[in-house]
Amino acid sequence: MNKREQMIKDEDVKGHATINPPQLETATLGMGCFWGPEALFGHLSGVIRTRVGYAGGTTPDPTYRNMGDHSETVQFDYDPARITYEEILRVFWQHHNPVNINDYKGRQYMSLVLCMNESQKTAADQVVKEIVESGRARPETEVASCISWYLAEARHQKYYLHRYPDAVEKLGKLYPDRHEMLNSTLAARLNGLAKGYTNMERIRQEITSEWPLSQPEKNELLGLLCEIRW
Repeated sequence: MNKREQMIKDEDVKGHATINPPQLETATLGMGCFWGPEALFGHLSGVIRTRVGYAGGTTPDPTYRNMGDHSETVQFDYDPARITYEEILRVFWQHHNPVNINDYKGRQYMSLVLCMNESQKTAADQVVKEIVESGRARPETEVASCISWYLAEARHQKYYLHRYPDAVEKLGKLYPDRHEMLNSTLAARLNGLAKGYTNMERIRQEITSEWPLSQPEKNELLGLLCEIRW
C-alpha cells in the first residue's frame, strides 16, 4: 500500500487525516449480475473499495463457469460514520426487483443480504419493516449470514471502468500494481462514473474538498482526471 492509497482510504473513513482504518465495515449483497452493483455502490461517498465475487452457497472454490449453488455478489468496505448499513440497504432495495432479476430464475442471480454480524441482521430486519409499513410488499430477499466469500476473476472487477482503456491506463500510472488500483477509492468512483451513477464534477469536488491530500497531490489527481479520454 503506497502513501497515496493509505491517505485516500483514511479520508474515506472520517474525512480528515487522523483515521483508524479498522473502523471500516464490510457489506456483502446480491442483486443480480454483479457488474452493475459494484458501480452503484462504488460511487457512494463513504464507500472505500469494492470487489465482486461468489457467495451464498456451499460449492468449494467457485468460478464463473462453475459457480455451483453460489450467487454473484458485490462486497465493499465502508465507513459506518459516513454511510450507515441501513442507508446501504435502502439503496439496495431501491435498485432491483427481488422477484425477477435479469429475467433469470436460479441461484446465480439472487436477491441476497449476507450479513457479516448480528447488528447487520438487525438493521436488515428494521429496513424490511420500514418497507412493509410503507405499504410495499415484503421483499423476497434471502437474508443470511455471510459464511464464505470468493473473489471473482479479474475480468469481472471494475467491469464498466474497463470499457475505457485510456482511464485504466492513466490509473495504472498512479497505481502501478493492478491489485492496488482495483482496490482504490478512485477506481471505485470512476467505475461508478463509467456506468453513469455519478459525474466528473462530483468526483473532483470530493477530491478537492474532502480527501486529506496535500495540494500538489490533489493537483496530480485532478490533472490525471483531465487527461482521461472517455
